[in-house]
Amino acid sequence: MSDAISLVISGSWLSSFLGTNTWVVSSVAVATWETIYMVGIATLLSYVFGLPLGVVLVTTDRGHILENQAVNKILGGIVNAVRSIPFIIFLILIIPLTRIIVGTYIGTAASIVPLTLAAIPFVARLVETSFKEIEWGLIEAALSMGASPWQVICKVLLPEARPSVILGVAITTINLVGYSAMAGIVGGGGLGTLAYYHGYQRYEDVVMWPTVIVLIILVQGVQMLGDGLAARITDKRR
Repeated sequence: MSDAISLVISGSWLSSFLGTNTWVVSSVAVATWETIYMVGIATLLSYVFGLPLGVVLVTTDRGHILENQAVNKILGGIVNAVRSIPFIIFLILIIPLTRIIVGTYIGTAASIVPLTLAAIPFVARLVETSFKEIEWGLIEAALSMGASPWQVICKVLLPEARPSVILGVAITTINLVGYSAMAGIVGGGGLGTLAYYHGYQRYEDVVMWPTVIVLIILVQGVQMLGDGLAARITDKRR
């Protein structure tokens, strides 16, 4: 990929603009793809596990459809414990687990493990908040018509919380972009690694500034996409 980009740059106006630093564009492009890859996979996996966890936290709460205080307090305690650990410490803490799952703790694939595990509790709390915003009257009406707890979850909670959940996906993705930059400090790949080794250790502003600009564009793009999708769903209900 980097060779192809370098070939394109060599015959373009960027070659004369960048001078001897034409490698920067290809390096930033590859690092951007690595960041999108690991953040995308981590976001997907975090919702695969975090969404059901959030549903359990809501429905097992006091007075809800599957009330179970023991389960709720245990899961809530685990979620709070993981969320209380700063990501850079959490990243180092689970290096042994990352080695077991991936075979190494360095590289883009290895970074997906801590990113996912750190995001799952965050997603669970976002989902819990989204579901708690739903009026209890809607749930009560479904129960009065004989709906089972599973039907309430699938036909009431999930559909009603969709706009909020979509915004939560955007927030999670943006957080993971920041986490991925921290993972780059320990060789996690992506824009974080590029910025740390070239922009910080070698004081190369020609690398640091493009990296910052790309990160801003990524975050703005994700937020705009999330806002747009949530607004579209909300408009359809009116």
